[in-house]
Amino acid sequence: MEHKIPQIAILDNNMLAALGLKQLLQTVMPVMQVSIFHDFSSFEAAGPDTFFHYFVAVSIAVSHRDFFLRWVHKTIVLTTAVDPSQQLSGFHCLNLNTSEEELVRNLLTLEQMGHKGGKNFPALPKILSKKILSDREIEVLSEVAQGKINKEIAADLNISMTTVITHRKNIQEKLGLKTVSALTIYAVMHGYVDINKI
Repeated sequence: MEHKIPQIAILDNNMLAALGLKQLLQTVMPVMQVSIFHDFSSFEAAGPDTFFHYFVAVSIAVSHRDFFLRWVHKTIVLTTAVDPSQQLSGFHCLNLNTSEEELVRNLLTLEQMGHKGGKNFPALPKILSKKILSDREIEVLSEVAQGKINKEIAADLNISMTTVITHRKNIQEKLGLKTVSALTIYAVMHGYVDINKI
């Protein structure tokens, strides 16, 4: 029996925002395939039932509120409102008007709330689930994910700055991840750092 890759839909007419969110989602949930729709009709034509989650621009969610209320457990409304009282009530909301670090943290929090420990997700591909990093590299990665600079990491782990830099370079090469945000996502998803420490 063939296993289908779970699908996530992004409904947003802002292409730049949709592409950026798609990249983040594919990092946070590498077992998912992400599709972008610029309007509700193209999303509807693709078959909404096939999607695991809907990330929906607030304007589209308001225009089609009845539909999304029926699928409230699948729907995450994309908003720029910081104050929860100004967000669309009855839905999980994701504030896009924030720093990259905060957006990553919010995505990871949403993932942990709904799918703690990967619950409801298919198994990661073997290459992503096997241990790639050494124990010392995992320690360095955990410190990086907590926002520490090289000098702090060196002091915490009682190693030289040169050694920290070498470990960071090796981690980036092994994982193919260059940004601190991507490394943070990897560290949280693999349980190397608690989300409350980032």
